Amino acid sequence: MPEAGEAAPPLRLGLIGSPNSGKTTLFNALTGLRARVGNYPGVTVERREGDARTEGLDGRRIRVIDLPGTYSLAPISPDEAVVSRLLAGELPGVAAPDALLMIADACSLERSLLLVAQVLRLGKPACLVLTMIDELHARGGDLDQEQLSAALGVPVVAVVGHRGIGLAELRELLPNLETWGRPPLPPPDDPRERSHWAESVLHHVLKRPASRSRVSDAVDRVVLHPLGGTLIFSAVMVLFFQLIFAWATPAMDVIDAAVGALSGVVRSVLPAGLLADFLTDGVLAGVGSVVVFLPQIILLFSLLYFLEDLGYMARAAFVVDRVMGRIGLEGRAFVSLLSSYACAVPGIMATRTIPSPRHRLVTILVAPLMTCSARLPVYALLIGAFVPATSVWGPIGLQGLVLLGLYLLGSVSALVAAAVLNRTLVRGEGLPFYLELPPYRMPPLKLVASQVWSSAGAFLKRAGTIILATSVVLWVLITFPRPDVSAVATGTTAQLEHSAADALELSAADALEYSAAGRIGHAIEPVIAPLGFDWKIGVGLLASLAAREVIVATLAQVYAAAAEDEISLREAIRNDRDPRTGDPVFTPATVASLLVFFVFALQCMSTLAVMRRETNSWRWPAFAFGYLLALAYGASFLTHRVVHALTT
Repeated sequence: MPEAGEAAPPLRLGLIGSPNSGKTTLFNALTGLRARVGNYPGVTVERREGDARTEGLDGRRIRVIDLPGTYSLAPISPDEAVVSRLLAGELPGVAAPDALLMIADACSLERSLLLVAQVLRLGKPACLVLTMIDELHARGGDLDQEQLSAALGVPVVAVVGHRGIGLAELRELLPNLETWGRPPLPPPDDPRERSHWAESVLHHVLKRPASRSRVSDAVDRVVLHPLGGTLIFSAVMVLFFQLIFAWATPAMDVIDAAVGALSGVVRSVLPAGLLADFLTDGVLAGVGSVVVFLPQIILLFSLLYFLEDLGYMARAAFVVDRVMGRIGLEGRAFVSLLSSYACAVPGIMATRTIPSPRHRLVTILVAPLMTCSARLPVYALLIGAFVPATSVWGPIGLQGLVLLGLYLLGSVSALVAAAVLNRTLVRGEGLPFYLELPPYRMPPLKLVASQVWSSAGAFLKRAGTIILATSVVLWVLITFPRPDVSAVATGTTAQLEHSAADALELSAADALEYSAAGRIGHAIEPVIAPLGFDWKIGVGLLASLAAREVIVATLAQVYAAAAEDEISLREAIRNDRDPRTGDPVFTPATVASLLVFFVFALQCMSTLAVMRRETNSWRWPAFAFGYLLALAYGASFLTHRVVHALTT
């Protein structure tokens, strides 16, 4: 008991249910998205907690805990193991929930009741929340909530989270745990008897079973067909990448112009000198060159979340499972790899739902090959600068097809790498795969917008932290040391390669080569020259080890420091010439080589850190970094030779 004057600890309310049952939507509705994200101590499974927008009768806060999705309290995956241990109070430093909200899809209540039976046997205050009740009614189904409540011995509330239906009734129940009641007789513990119990409950409460939608069945017959489903998936992907370029370009041009205008304002307000150079060439050129790709990032996430909430991505997993099964993976791995399209970090964390340790490790090792959003600024820069915006067939443009090809190259490479790893380093038996297909439903605009806003905010946060910090460090390396031209003219210090007369009029490009960044770039140039890369690209590659998109910020700073006038980064790399030969630095062979390098290389410290955390060892992150770097170098070298031979 808290002492006088101390605030009582919050009531802990756990949300438990199967994946895709509407748990997250309800969590957001109860907490207003005021979530705290962390990991359970001792295990790398993410948890989300937030305060409900209501208080108990004694003024105590109610802390809502979104537990990982689970089909059973008999765990077969890390996520399910966390749920079981937490409910049993076995996680050190984390108190078990005081009460539980059981989330069940009303359209698949028979399956949900099997988990409900296990939860009710725990003896905690519990309340059943039925989601998708509108979908049940739309399919012609109906159930008696009062009878279901009487049969279970706990309150039953039907909600439609994104519309706010039933939330007021649920909030009234939250503070009054003592009224929730207990089941008169605990459900049976034996799994066969539990199935009979669920059937008996449904027989008394389900007035009209929900019929499957004829339209949904007709669509699934095509979408899930081995040939038709593959063709539809291919068409969706082609359209997906066409829209990323076609729709985002106008907004990108606006942001690019705004960054340029802001740089001009800074130059006009501040006197010429280090401060003006730092703000324009360091901060604005570095961060602005990445932020300009925000429209494409927003469009990427919008399309991904829309297709996922629509119900299509689960079907895509079913279609791709036929292929993945042949290489030793399963559909759950596809879900993790699909998450890696946004970012490899959540994609690797999503492998916790894979029950097979072997499948989980292989998925972690190949997840970095999936084309994450951090690669998109790099691809967009090079494709926008060097691939003509021409139509190949009707609305199908060449730029979108090249982008699609890069995504396909990464995806196919991930499958090939998984097949090799399954047959060499990581061997063993897998576990059977099951996947519930959610109903087709038009996702609410508010839900999609909140998901996109969260992901776009993470991108901007990355730009304001990692990229900004890297940009500042790079500006220092690009700016210093400065050549002492007066000393060169008098011959009192070591001579530069220029004559004394030339040194008095050193160009910005000369000063850049004399800087610390220039010296580092020239030092590694012999190693990367076979790939077609010069020292400036080498500086960008080193900087991109922090995060892939940093190479864009680096090149923006390098070319801003070397330029005598203000031009865009695309123009700068198109116009760059080798001072020794006068040839373009970014030839078709170099551009293709650089794109392929970024398809394979693991240039992300965050990804390596999460791989270390998920595998509990540096052995596998080091292996992943090494084999992907070797793959990137070899593929880039081969690409440069082939394209060079074809274009000269």
